[in-house]
Amino acid sequence: MSLSGSRPRWLTFDCYGTLIQWDEGLQAAVRELLAAKQADHVSPEKLISVYDHHEHALEQTPPHRSFRELAGQGLQMALRELGLPVGEGDMASLARRISAMPPFPEVVPTLARLKAAGWRLCIVSNTDDDIIAGNVAQLGGHIDRVITAQQAGAYKPNRRLFDHAHGALGVTKDEVLHICASPHLDHAAARDIGFRCVWIDRGTGRRLLPDYTPDATLPTLAGVPELLAAAGW
Repeated sequence: MSLSGSRPRWLTFDCYGTLIQWDEGLQAAVRELLAAKQADHVSPEKLISVYDHHEHALEQTPPHRSFRELAGQGLQMALRELGLPVGEGDMASLARRISAMPPFPEVVPTLARLKAAGWRLCIVSNTDDDIIAGNVAQLGGHIDRVITAQQAGAYKPNRRLFDHAHGALGVTKDEVLHICASPHLDHAAARDIGFRCVWIDRGTGRRLLPDYTPDATLPTLAGVPELLAAAGW
């Protein structure tokens, strides 16, 4: 599987799961939360599954709210559904943990290689500006732009977030290459809008959409520079 077409003007990236260790960080945060509630009978996987269900539904339910607000509401709903007590500081603790989640080991060196090769790099993420700031601070100063759901007033897979990002960057859909880990959120937008997309499949069990195939698939970000070079870019 290889890339084709004209050289993009920008590389855009999903943040959590692509650059930042989302699954690993969320597992750690939830284990800490359950331990504090002495809830040994609930597995971290179960709480995360119920939380994800509520949080994703809230993202697509008007009116638009900050990620901090809807994530807090989603966490409260998940805790109550599982019969666990809700603490006043639960969401604040989760937000701090999200902001502190580190990048995958290969990410910063790979971003440095891409910058050295002349690429402009932008993150497009389902979050708030203040939450993602802590993650971006760990990316070596290589990111040129950060565009969030807070700025766009919409969450993936709603195409409005990508339309806003492309407008802010001053590009058409053919002038970007998006690099992401989430079929459900990012591939749906790539399918509907038609921008080129590289899937970073880290072996988490996420499955491709039945009606969409990314332009290329890699196991980590480390292979991106070679993939771009092979396309003549």
